[in-house]
Amino acid sequence: MTLTTPPAYLGMPAIVVSPVMLGVIDLVQRVGQTNATVLITGESGVGKELVARAVHHHSLRCHKAWVDVSCAALPEHLVESELFGYEKGAFSGADGSKPGLFELANNGTLFLDEIGELEARMQVKLLRVLDGTPYYRLGGVRKVSVDVRIVAATNQNLEEMVRTGRFRSDLYHRLCQIQLRIPPLRERLDDIVPIASHFLSQYNPALSFTNDALRALRSFAWPGNIRELRNVVTKAAILARTESITAADLALEAQGSLGPSFGAHFGTVSGGSPLAANSHSNGNSNGPVDGPNLEGIERSAIMRVLAETNGHQQRAANLLGISRRTLSRKLKLYGMESRQSCVS
Repeated sequence: MTLTTPPAYLGMPAIVVSPVMLGVIDLVQRVGQTNATVLITGESGVGKELVARAVHHHSLRCHKAWVDVSCAALPEHLVESELFGYEKGAFSGADGSKPGLFELANNGTLFLDEIGELEARMQVKLLRVLDGTPYYRLGGVRKVSVDVRIVAATNQNLEEMVRTGRFRSDLYHRLCQIQLRIPPLRERLDDIVPIASHFLSQYNPALSFTNDALRALRSFAWPGNIRELRNVVTKAAILARTESITAADLALEAQGSLGPSFGAHFGTVSGGSPLAANSHSNGNSNGPVDGPNLEGIERSAIMRVLAETNGHQQRAANLLGISRRTLSRKLKLYGMESRQSCVS
């Protein structure tokens, strides 16, 4: 399959073929021309960062700063200093002043990935800044004013988090001036083969897929979405003995049994078609799921992956496609945090 060079947004190639994703990009182009705050939702690995970069690319701020940060990757005690900066002597080890990410993104775009991981106190301060209120650096005596366009993303159901008191409703509505839902791969089958072919050509342009491999790619549910697809293709390319990648080389049956995310249990039905269900992460569903409820399946997936990693939480979180903090919260919910927290 021959691919033309895909467009790139801040260096990230965008391979968009399916009508639903073409519609998303069309909306991005229109939304980008405004200063509206954008909330991007979707399962882990669907390409939310790519869409965020596209918003900046098509915005009036495209020649200004682009700053991105994962809220889940920042330790809780460092979130405030990273976002809003600090002055010399603000805390032990603050040997000089440092501007925060809001200042670095002034007149540009700040992408807050995994926004659902922000703890309550930081949600309050973020809301005030989004409303245009000047703020202090940690240890500062002069207020800082910034003009920043916010794009946020999450694989969590923020509406449910609002209902349960884990996320502020006022912040949710402030972030959600425009909401872009990115569908999982199983809802955009036309994108699977072009994306897989792109990953394959990146590794080795001489390699190609056989017809049975193409059918296998399209019939798999891809619970880990694009991230999982890239891993499968890369592994097949590394282990292939010829220049033709077959369905057997993809080893999707084994992949489905161990899957890298909470959605791994979806796999495929006996006829080879994807199950018509969305992951729990965006709170939507195209229909009922037979068998155990999603919460039970999710818990089983977590326990299985923890067993496979000998209780190593960071490796387990990576395989599950979630943050370490989210995994810790899940274990606490199950009453198992004390048993598992010794290995991180």
